[in-house]
Amino acid sequence: MPYQALSAAFVPQPPATVVGQYPTSFRGVPRPVDLPWGLKPLGSATYGFDDLPDGRTRFWIRHEVLRGVTPRMLAWWFAHLDGEVVVGRRRIDRYRLWHPYDHVHNSYARRRPDGTIGPGAEIRIVEILGGNPDYRVDIVTRIEKLDEDGFIHNPVLHGVRGLARMEYASRAVAGGTLYENCLVFGVRHPAYALVRPLAKWLAFPDAKGETWIRHNVEEVGMLEKFLPELYRAGTGLDA
Repeated sequence: MPYQALSAAFVPQPPATVVGQYPTSFRGVPRPVDLPWGLKPLGSATYGFDDLPDGRTRFWIRHEVLRGVTPRMLAWWFAHLDGEVVVGRRRIDRYRLWHPYDHVHNSYARRRPDGTIGPGAEIRIVEILGGNPDYRVDIVTRIEKLDEDGFIHNPVLHGVRGLARMEYASRAVAGGTLYENCLVFGVRHPAYALVRPLAKWLAFPDAKGETWIRHNVEEVGMLEKFLPELYRAGTGLDA
């Protein structure tokens, strides 16, 4: 089913450093969005997690090639997460479309002084990983890097910045894009290894990390379903 972006979704946002008030909380599990395709299975990707020599824990994924998606499309997507698309005759929030079960809310909490999204901008993300209320994510994260080579952002977890880091890498290959990403949890400090078990138990246990891996495989796989068409509608370009 073809996707057509709403013209309103591409109206330039006014320059601002801070975007106004957001709801203080989002409760409950989101109602699933009915879409014409299912989610990619966990087995479509290679994944794992390991403890790094510096004490941190790394959850990593190497995704199946994203067919028809280019690194340029991915860079554009992360800078245009807000807005809606029309599916049939229904308007659907882009972020909910990206993962129709787990995603709740996404907005740019801070834009750059010229109104664009890139390094220095901040994103607010609310999602329920795996539909499990115990794995509720409600964070603001600052963009460190955003270009065709990849995307890096640093969430604030439990009021602490630097405890988590999200790294995405993209590379053009035959037929699409090879996409890899990881979540690194913990801090670089000689003493951190001593408190790592407690920190993980309190903030990001392995079970939550495993749920994040499945969630990420599902949302990344969804991109090839709608991003090429949305990108063409938003830019007038094919790749």
